[in-house]
Amino acid sequence: MLSTKDYFYELPEELIAQDPLEDRSSSRLMVLSRKDGSIAHKHFTQIKEYLRSGDCLVLNNTRVIPARLYGIKEDTGAAIEVLLLKRLSDNTWECLVKPGKKAKEGARIVFGEGLMSAQITAIAEEGNRHIRFEYEGIFEEILDKLGEMPLPPYITHKLPRENRERYQTVYSKVEGSAAAPTAGLHFTDRLLDEIRAMGVKTEFVTLHVGLGTFRPVKVDNILEHHMHTEYCEIAPEVAGSINKCRAEGGRIICVGTTSVRTLESMSRDDGIVEAGSRDTDIFIYPGYKFKALDGLITNFHLPESTLLMLVSAFAGRENVLNAYSEAIKERYRFFSFGDAMLLI
Repeated sequence: MLSTKDYFYELPEELIAQDPLEDRSSSRLMVLSRKDGSIAHKHFTQIKEYLRSGDCLVLNNTRVIPARLYGIKEDTGAAIEVLLLKRLSDNTWECLVKPGKKAKEGARIVFGEGLMSAQITAIAEEGNRHIRFEYEGIFEEILDKLGEMPLPPYITHKLPRENRERYQTVYSKVEGSAAAPTAGLHFTDRLLDEIRAMGVKTEFVTLHVGLGTFRPVKVDNILEHHMHTEYCEIAPEVAGSINKCRAEGGRIICVGTTSVRTLESMSRDDGIVEAGSRDTDIFIYPGYKFKALDGLITNFHLPESTLLMLVSAFAGRENVLNAYSEAIKERYRFFSFGDAMLLI
């Protein structure tokens, strides 16, 4: 199971969800039993049937920034696209730039007819660029005017400016992501209130999703794959609450692979979650021994992706690929704006 092709499946293109549903919680929910591989077909609001008092839902409260910028080279007027990936300092970011051939060190870029300018200060690993931005005022306010939501490459429909919040979770709070933690897109405030009323705790961690999430595994042996780092953080009171839940016999159920990666990065071998912050490049694939996780709510992931490998590590590769085959047969909607799975 260390070969990338072991995580391939054929997906009809029409099953890639191009637009979000009007009602977040009206998506479908496939429930996969980790114990015997059995499958149940539900609607997302029925997630409550699988939760119980004393459980803890762990959600990622990162907020997507409008990180895609379109500018022109100052010297030639050539069009250039910049995608913010990771903040390095107050005004310097690691970015993906297209076309890369035009983005030489020292090159200057102008955005919004001079509202903001920038200079490429270094070429980083895998061709990313370090870019220093120059502007007057508050960067986030300028970005809100000039930037677009960086939807994944498999979504070809544009998200209208007035619908930006549909690519945010209702509990998004800490700005910094280049992509949404999409498993959380199914929750409404009402559904979360109903879950809490059942005696289920909701705790929030932060992991800023980078573009590495969408990058395919390009090597045959997955052990040779290089994971990009992403910033994650757990507050002391959150770590304490999660540890208390486990000590009292409750289950820890993560909403999304980003929450999984945060918990597993910040947990000791005995399952105790530690508070703090760090950059993580954790790569979870079959054979991994989970330390802090009892259940997972997630979307359907791309073939041969690290996310599919993570899910396979948790529920078993054969179980997961069988579930995906069933999802295709039942015409589930796939990827970021698609339907959900519960692995329990």
